[in-house]
Amino acid sequence: MLAETRSLNHDLALLHAQSRKTETVPPELLRRERRDGRGVFPRPVFLDHARTELAGDVPVRVLEPLEARGAYLHFHGGGWVLGAADLQDMALWKLARTARLTVASVDYRLAPEHPYPAALDDCEAAALWFLDRFDGRLAIGGESAGAHLAVLTLLRLRDRHGISPRVFAAANLVFGVYDVTGTPSRHLWGRRELVLSSPLMDWFADCFLPEMPEHERRSPQVSPLYADLQELPPALFSCGTLDPLLDDSLFMEARWRAAGNDAVATLWPEAPHGFTAFPLEVARRCEAEQTAFLGLNS
Repeated sequence: MLAETRSLNHDLALLHAQSRKTETVPPELLRRERRDGRGVFPRPVFLDHARTELAGDVPVRVLEPLEARGAYLHFHGGGWVLGAADLQDMALWKLARTARLTVASVDYRLAPEHPYPAALDDCEAAALWFLDRFDGRLAIGGESAGAHLAVLTLLRLRDRHGISPRVFAAANLVFGVYDVTGTPSRHLWGRRELVLSSPLMDWFADCFLPEMPEHERRSPQVSPLYADLQELPPALFSCGTLDPLLDDSLFMEARWRAAGNDAVATLWPEAPHGFTAFPLEVARRCEAEQTAFLGLNS
């Protein structure tokens, strides 16, 4: 397994060395290329049986298996700038069937066209719709920027609406960013490129939080690592050890437990950011752990 992961890292480093810098390309072009299957990640597969529902004005992509026992509210990654709810149909459909959960993936607005708090407002609206729409075992989560939005959504439900976040039985938080100003692993990352580089992460944050000073970016409403984390659901934190956001997961898992919540962090040796998108054994094992956690082995 480790040899396969190292081979991917080698290929990613070569690809990045030969490619233009992502942060120099207009976001709309990057989005179009991703949809067409160009770039670092494998070509997306779009499933015809997925349907779109509206949480108010917010589109939500729904994948519903037979005999669902609950539902999973999902937020995609992409640095708040890239990504879409339909770009991981295959992975979410596999999860839906195995965990026996209807998956509702939120197509929140993207920066820089729609900076903070637009994406979070959409996620909050989708969460209220989701809680009204589904019952059974409920879960929440996402990858990268999606994990960040998932945690902030839980906090908004608690603080704005008086809804206990423990209405969700599980929070699946995959290589998330919880301090937008950067934890030590991010600051020490430098210009290395394994999906993410320091300039790219800075670009993502500036698109999402234009002209916001650093002390405001560290506020609990923006960086949930600094928030009151009481009364949150059991969480699974997943991250590779070659991810510049490694410390985000380590620090957040510790603070989650210190606030009286259940949490566990699983670290995947030498896996890079976004590794679950690749056909790797480490990705399959990580996905299996997430599915068991979300579905409680149902």
